[in-house]
Amino acid sequence: MKPFHGKTLSWQLRDGVIELLLDRAPCNEIGSDTLGELEQFVMALSAPQTDAQALIISSARPEGFCAGADLRELYRESQRLPANIRTPQLRSFVERTHRVMNFLDAAPLTTIAAVHGVTFGGGFELALTCDLIIADKMARFCFPELRLGLIPGFGGIPRLKRDLGNAIVRDLLLTGRSINTTKAQAIGLVSQIVREGHALHIARLTAAQLNKFDRQTAIAAKKFIKPIPSDELRHEIDVFCELFARPAVEASLRKFVESNDALPYLP
Repeated sequence: MKPFHGKTLSWQLRDGVIELLLDRAPCNEIGSDTLGELEQFVMALSAPQTDAQALIISSARPEGFCAGADLRELYRESQRLPANIRTPQLRSFVERTHRVMNFLDAAPLTTIAAVHGVTFGGGFELALTCDLIIADKMARFCFPELRLGLIPGFGGIPRLKRDLGNAIVRDLLLTGRSINTTKAQAIGLVSQIVREGHALHIARLTAAQLNKFDRQTAIAAKKFIKPIPSDELRHEIDVFCELFARPAVEASLRKFVESNDALPYLP
């Protein structure tokens, strides 16, 4: 895999491990530019790989791993379009995002999210596609979408239901509150908690350990223990698009977009 450095992210192959680094100010919001470069990454990853055993996704932004979807862009783009075109355009964006997330979820590599700070909304959903989440002690996880009248739209609900019990899924989804790494590890979301600023270092050590094992065995094991909840993922897209079209959601998004808060995604 050839190295790549784009507007919102970069990747490289080092020591048998592919490292994908998110780097878009202020906190790696997933908009059209990021999605386009993630699609490029998926295409590069789809090529035959014989020299990579693992993938690490991390962030260069001090604010955190990823604050989620670029809601400002989604809102402004929807307002530029005639009402009858808004939902199809939104659905296209969400379906493209799902294709990227689903590929990462099922990728024939062991995938590790090295997270810190804000890991909210779509960023939380991106981390959930990974096989392992290694978090520094300052990371926080949250689905704040309910505050806007929405549900997570990038596959978060089906993946949480697959990986965790329904009680914690309902708690995260319906309260919109964030949880720290201690709670995240207690419920089985995070595999390791590390010192602040050390998530990527520990992820690299973990990935090096993976190189000791047969890749085909790892692929077979992953398929066995990590099924893709395809039907529920498709249903999530339907519900998200239906909710997004409601006037109450439009009003909430307008308020969010007009906010002067430096970090409006924080609880």
